Amino acid sequence: MRAEIQDKIDNLNKPKGSLGVLEELAMQICMVQQTLSPRLTHPCHLLLGGDHGIEREGVSVSPRDVTWQQMINFTRGGGGVNMFCRQHGFKLRIVDTGVDYDLSKIDGIIDRKIACGTKNFLYEPAMSEQEYDQAIDNGAKLAEECAAEGCNIICVGEMGIANTSPSSIWMHLFGNIPLDECIGVGAGLNNPGLLHKREVLRQAVERFQTNTGLSSQSLCSLTGQSVRVPLSYFGGFEMITAIGVMLRAAELKMLIMVDGFIMSACALAACRLVPEVRNYMIFGHCGDESGHKRMLELMKARPLLHLGMRLGEGTGALCSYPIIVSAVNMVNEMNNFQNAKITKYF
Repeated sequence: MRAEIQDKIDNLNKPKGSLGVLEELAMQICMVQQTLSPRLTHPCHLLLGGDHGIEREGVSVSPRDVTWQQMINFTRGGGGVNMFCRQHGFKLRIVDTGVDYDLSKIDGIIDRKIACGTKNFLYEPAMSEQEYDQAIDNGAKLAEECAAEGCNIICVGEMGIANTSPSSIWMHLFGNIPLDECIGVGAGLNNPGLLHKREVLRQAVERFQTNTGLSSQSLCSLTGQSVRVPLSYFGGFEMITAIGVMLRAAELKMLIMVDGFIMSACALAACRLVPEVRNYMIFGHCGDESGHKRMLELMKARPLLHLGMRLGEGTGALCSYPIIVSAVNMVNEMNNFQNAKITKYF
């Protein structure tokens, strides 16, 4: 349908190409939905929480208790993600994928806990193959539950202290980018803390390569199911669940809104597993975490916003939603040259 869609966009009563990124978005949305009259219905936001064993190495300025405390705060409507979901009409689902705390009796939290946090990947794989498969499957089912309610655009956010660490390593391994260039301050490390984080992650990568026999060169060219080796070795339960959400959402012809550094790392991983999933992704925001821009470049992604945000939770992507709405409204509500009786001058 690409030619037909482009013809409709070009014949809207405006100079050709004058609405820039909105026209590119409109093309993408029409292609995903295979229609000249796209719609956005029942937008859903998944907030996935999980803890990381690597946090025990002091790679984050925040303790892991913040994960469960924030998860409870989200149920009370007090988080940034709550505010943006209310503002833009998203249904929020708060999901425990592996928080190191018993949240099973907290109203408003969906229990998909695999374990109380991952293992410490400095010494061993973060999760087993079975846990990886369960996280992927949990994510797929979450996407299906949203689709069953009529959702055709889904946003994914995360809550997990220390999850910038696996994200940095995935960027390093999949992008063949020097590790130090992939590691940032996370939630606010000072210079000594940043140096410590770099050393811990360097050791973790060296041990992983020794244990698996995979070189940096071979890792950056991995595709398909072989990608699961570094994913399960370093990933968090919330991150692998997010990948499952993305893959299944694409199969269901849903638009996927991608947030900041951690979710971009999950998007990169999903694209390595199934490259076609990239066509369904809309990148909402480029944050200030070191390397995020380069990670987006690996996927040839152009984010809609750059607001200096680094909160996570999916907040950057949610802020971009009105732009996506504008792209859809442009296609459906603008008149064309013929109906408006305006001379087409190109």
